[in-house]
Amino acid sequence: MPNQSKAKTIAREIAEQLVALVDDGKAMPILLIDGRAGSGKSTLADEVQNEFFKLGESAPRVVHLDDLYPGWDGLQLGVEYLQRTILTPLSKREVAHYQIFDWTSGERKEWREFSGGTPLIIEGCGAINRNSIEFADLSIWLEESEETRKQRWIGREGSDEHWSEWAAQELDFYARERSAELALTVLEPGAQPRD
Repeated sequence: MPNQSKAKTIAREIAEQLVALVDDGKAMPILLIDGRAGSGKSTLADEVQNEFFKLGESAPRVVHLDDLYPGWDGLQLGVEYLQRTILTPLSKREVAHYQIFDWTSGERKEWREFSGGTPLIIEGCGAINRNSIEFADLSIWLEESEETRKQRWIGREGSDEHWSEWAAQELDFYARERSAELALTVLEPGAQPRD
């Protein structure tokens, strides 16, 4: 993710694009934010949500894939759960019902629902894939150096215990789905967006 002031500028631009979609009659524009672990996806999603709200609109719903993966080996299963319980129902104009994964107990617990009416931001590893891109109005891939990403991971998780296991899943998933190539916009460290 670029430096903080540039990140706010980018988030503002994305929020303005979402507002324009709403003004054009799109009741629930969907923004996908993807990138490898530690690339700044959650930060960007939160910034876009805040900027959209500042523009006088309701706050978008943010779905974090971290809440959907069923554990450290669950990248693919989390993406499938997203498709089955959120994107497919919403595409049929039905209410999406899904459960948050509790990483402590190792099982799905709290129920959530979303029926649209405001933008939907989906962020996390695997957010952009061949199925989800069909639903997206905007999609952003974040690039970041492995060194920075690993430092962020350790800062968040407290160790690098699951780093290799997760990175292997990412490599497999992104080689198969080609997520960066599907994205409408690629954000590189310290650079302007590349469309």
